[in-house]
Amino acid sequence: MKKMKDQEQIDQYIQAYQIESIFNEPLLPYLELYSFEQGELICSQGDPSQYLYVLVKGKIKISTTSPEGKTLILSFKTPLEVIGDVEYVRGIDFINTVEAVSSVMMIGIHYRWLENYGKDHSPLLQFLLDIITKKFTIKSTSLSFNLMYPVEVRLASYLLSVSFDESDSLCNGQLSISIKDAANLIGTSYRHLNRVIAQFCKEGLVERNNGFILVKDREGLSAIAGHNIYE
Repeated sequence: MKKMKDQEQIDQYIQAYQIESIFNEPLLPYLELYSFEQGELICSQGDPSQYLYVLVKGKIKISTTSPEGKTLILSFKTPLEVIGDVEYVRGIDFINTVEAVSSVMMIGIHYRWLENYGKDHSPLLQFLLDIITKKFTIKSTSLSFNLMYPVEVRLASYLLSVSFDESDSLCNGQLSISIKDAANLIGTSYRHLNRVIAQFCKEGLVERNNGFILVKDREGLSAIAGHNIYE
């Protein structure tokens, strides 16, 4: 993670996403820009939360870990998304783990400045309310979707989400994945996932070589996924 005090770049992002009204004048001096590299953790479930992050560039993966230690993907997100909103409102630790799928840029602000200058600012509160209600609507269905959709659909959606990001030319369809980790993330067994990958290879959708998966037919995967259940 890199922290930058680049007010000009921050202003450009704020204008691009038309969120000028959200951050009132007293909050502006405390906004900072944070960059995360592909694969870097932005926050981990259970860690103390201190910052509100607004995703303005790139793609992130949001996952949760059960008390038994099993990790499951909840969703992939692109701008405009907020991390730390629920935690700020409720005063709790991070409830999910968030990882950068591509290079990521976020506008961040410490909770203490929100508390001092933002808690009575109605446009900010309305923005957080809108984001939080959408987030929990999605979350209420995502866990059941993981059980309802066949593994083929879950794997196709997963591969599309982690291997392609239109805003980052470095995401070119080739990725290194742990089959065991992928199985846990999409909620299936290692053996079953291996069988599905083998079938995808046979159909020419992907190529598996020395720990890498190369997505060869994005349209074919999209046809299997239908709408991407993780996005």
